[in-house]
Amino acid sequence: VQILSKGELQVSDKERQTQLEQMFRDIATIVADKCVNPETKRPYTVILIERAMKDIHYSVKPNKSTKQQALEVIRQLKETMQIERAHMRLRFILPAKEGKKLKEKLKPLIKVIESEDFQEQLEMVCLIDPGCFREIDELIRSETKGKGSLEVLSLKDVEEGDEKLE
Repeated sequence: VQILSKGELQVSDKERQTQLEQMFRDIATIVADKCVNPETKRPYTVILIERAMKDIHYSVKPNKSTKQQALEVIRQLKETMQIERAHMRLRFILPAKEGKKLKEKLKPLIKVIESEDFQEQLEMVCLIDPGCFREIDELIRSETKGKGSLEVLSLKDVEEGDEKLE
């Protein structure tokens, strides 16, 4: 019982190596899942991301979460390759009164406005960088005092198709 409460578990080198390799693979999978080639809007394969991570000599940090590390990897890969987070597609409906004013505040956070309809209220479908989601959500909530609505249509906007780039 003493060892369990105070001691350290001895992990063999082989176990540690396997654990790090698994984390490396997980990080690559998260990156491949969240990112696209901005020119083609197509996702990268996990194998290609793993290769790119090896090229930049990325070393896994066992005490940090794979998600945190994936975001770090994306930042580092941007320096050596065409890679970007896939945009999120959102729809928001804003009351007419706040709509115009709020649209101006949201504009800098929006990448692409796909459709816009203004009758009794402003309805917009747009693409955003996932990093801006929380800010947009909070803006809409505070400015419309809960009357506006925000709906995530897709978490990542990617071109589907047969063409895989290796």
